[in-house]
Amino acid sequence: MQSLARWLPFLDWPKPTFALLRGEFWAGLTVGLMLLPQGVAYAALAGMPLITGIYASIIPAAIAVLFSSSPRLGVGPTALTALLIGASLTGMAEPGSAQWVALAAWMAILSGLLQWSLGMVRAGWLLNLVTSPVLAGFTQAAALLILASQLPMLLGMNADWSTVWSSPSIYLFSGQSIAYGLGSMALLMLAKKWRPAFPSAIFIIGITGLISWATGFADDGGLVIGHLPAGLPHIQWPGMLAWEQFSALIMPVLVISLVSFLETASSAQVEHRQAGTRWNENQDLIAQGLSKISAGLFGSFATSASFSRSAVNLLAGAKTGYANVFSILLVVAVVIWFIPWLYHIPQSALAAIVVTAVLNLVKPSAILKLFKISRVEACISITTLVLTIATAPRMYWGVFAGIMLSQAYYLYQHLHPRIIEVGLHPDGSLRSRQLWQLPKLAPQLIALRMDADLDFATATALERYAADALQHSPQTKDLALLMQSINSIDITGVETFARLEQLVALRGGLLHVVGLKLPAEKRLERAGLLSQKDSSLRLYRTDTEFLQSLGNFPTKLT
Repeated sequence: MQSLARWLPFLDWPKPTFALLRGEFWAGLTVGLMLLPQGVAYAALAGMPLITGIYASIIPAAIAVLFSSSPRLGVGPTALTALLIGASLTGMAEPGSAQWVALAAWMAILSGLLQWSLGMVRAGWLLNLVTSPVLAGFTQAAALLILASQLPMLLGMNADWSTVWSSPSIYLFSGQSIAYGLGSMALLMLAKKWRPAFPSAIFIIGITGLISWATGFADDGGLVIGHLPAGLPHIQWPGMLAWEQFSALIMPVLVISLVSFLETASSAQVEHRQAGTRWNENQDLIAQGLSKISAGLFGSFATSASFSRSAVNLLAGAKTGYANVFSILLVVAVVIWFIPWLYHIPQSALAAIVVTAVLNLVKPSAILKLFKISRVEACISITTLVLTIATAPRMYWGVFAGIMLSQAYYLYQHLHPRIIEVGLHPDGSLRSRQLWQLPKLAPQLIALRMDADLDFATATALERYAADALQHSPQTKDLALLMQSINSIDITGVETFARLEQLVALRGGLLHVVGLKLPAEKRLERAGLLSQKDSSLRLYRTDTEFLQSLGNFPTKLT
């Protein structure tokens, strides 16, 4: 059973009791009432038929909760994923058309297959390639783009921005839409401060829908949700695409797979920290992948874990995945019996839900704080932000540019390791001679420490530093390598170690190796470089042993 539960995590859920299910029901009701308006709003953001936002909250959400190692995550449509879908498909089809829906479905299927494959081969570690500065810059840019995309709907604009800019007029805006939008935003913000776990969105949507119906907003030409098809979703094959269309989806699929799982990771880590358990990122990759595949096969768009709904789920007291089951059942009930009630809801109220949720992501102080820690990484974050906005709607180039810059910076740092000559500090520790103005450990000795692994990237730097130090000190014969910070050595490092030993031997001196760790020691032993018999090599386990061998040093370091 334990082996089976590894692949089917829901088998590890606790046995349902009345007390447990009662608490899970109220938590699930809270999230379900929040999920309904968000699903419709995010479908509009993705350029999809509005009903697909509700469809994405049923089968895909159910599969995610059953197969996830983090069953309390609120899975379904999210603002960031919806924006990526809408931006990526711009220019490829007409929003809301059958071709657009087919492309969005294939994006969900392909990104799901990618995530599922990564989870199956236990490759969740690849997510570590996306650094925090890159994610911060992309998130800020995406939030600004989302806000910009929702302004026309929020303000009831009946013209494009170029018309508004060239011929500004109040008649280009709908006063009623502005009232619905800004009023909904104000109420949502007040409700968030008053009681964060309260499902204010559904009640505000209900109020605006009633007012819209009573005032005949739709009859006057106001933008409302309109007719939505009733009934549960069913499997529908999206149809094959041309090879050119598939190739155009490659980059968006990669970014959606990456960004959506980073959303999942941020929420899952909070859940597991609260529960005191270890997060299984590979199982969540499998769950998120299967969820996306099902979304595409049921005519919807890619799903992800919502940070806001997951946080509300935890805040409402959810203990298990049963809470999400109840929220899904609520969505099913609405689809079966209450879809006609959504007709009169103003679209500006939906935009208010998106804007209010996304405002929480706009945190410029998060990037400014990076300058206090690392100016280079802060610049990478800002570059990611600027390029994401500049390349919109192909905003994925900002992500990949940020990733490449981060990797380039990492490689630069690795190619320029910190190498110091050490001396004995008055407190008994070995520190930088140059920084602390310390004397040599011995007249004919240079002692070096490199704070990095000895591999192809760092070996040349160490060899050059040692050769230069010996060249500038002709009377020096001995070289000491303090290797406590070296965890591994590759073949290039082994060859460099051999050349350093040979260099010291030619000068008639000794190579002192201090604190060699087991993995590095085994690699050097297999290369036949640690034989001390009739050689210029000396090995020491500790600094104390090394210093005592030089003489005139204390028997114990403080």
